[in-house]
Amino acid sequence: MQADALSIDPEVAAIVQAWCDWLAHEKRQAELTVKGYRTDLMGFLGFCAEHLGGSPSLEQLAALKIIDFRAWLATRHRDGVAKTSVARGLAALRNFYRYLDRQHGLHNPAIKALRTPRQEQRLPRPLSSDQADDLVTSAPAASKLDWIGKRDTALLLLLYGAGLRIGEALALNRGMVGGDPSTLRQLTVTGKGQKQRLVPILPIIASAISDYIAACPFHLVDASPLFVGLRGKRLQPALLRRQVQTLRQMLGLPESATPHALRHSFATHLLTDGADLRTIQELLGHASLSTTQGYTSLDGARLMRLYQSAHPRA
Repeated sequence: MQADALSIDPEVAAIVQAWCDWLAHEKRQAELTVKGYRTDLMGFLGFCAEHLGGSPSLEQLAALKIIDFRAWLATRHRDGVAKTSVARGLAALRNFYRYLDRQHGLHNPAIKALRTPRQEQRLPRPLSSDQADDLVTSAPAASKLDWIGKRDTALLLLLYGAGLRIGEALALNRGMVGGDPSTLRQLTVTGKGQKQRLVPILPIIASAISDYIAACPFHLVDASPLFVGLRGKRLQPALLRRQVQTLRQMLGLPESATPHALRHSFATHLLTDGADLRTIQELLGHASLSTTQGYTSLDGARLMRLYQSAHPRA
């Protein structure tokens, strides 16, 4: 049961709102992250209301034992909640209790004793270079309007040629690509946690962006979204995913051929051609090298070749 459907303790409700504001403004978490965390916490409060026989107070939340938290996890497991969702819920709960501890002096040691459910390692599924090229070059064929085809080509090139996330590409404004986009050689991208990185832009990407802007029927000023839809508003990720789905079916590509797979392909193909992990980490905007290291398991053949050519006993 969601706590939103219950009468929440006013003091708890006020702190939940303050926590969400803190996540958004102080920690600069993405809007979807804050929304997901709030949903998870509300679900936990709903569980507590049933578990304790009434909406919990702050004192009751602080007094919960490890058996109570495990009962919540057991309920999630019984309801068939995916391990990834359980892990996110636990992360939200830990974050909330850490906030209670630091901001309100409410300490609960039991939450630290919980273990995150073991996750199955999900490796990126990149496209082959031919598949990625086909996806990008066929974008105009999936669009009835010429400017839409040019828009999608530029977008997909940013994902595959520069390793941008969908949200990063769609968050770009017209002024960020300069007065003459065809001469663009680097781009400042704002990623997760509002962290900025400098991304090199290939001439083919710059040319595609320039062609799109020239064909776009809307007057794009510096503050305008760079990529717009039919009404001139900022393009939504769902529309791009729908276009790629159409392309995927048209080209007979696997279901793993998604916009985000192009970003994975960018990293994997760089690794295959000899780029080092630190460089790829910087280009992708990964906070931790361990995230980038997932790509090494995708290219065992290359690693074996390096081993055989470099090791004195090989």
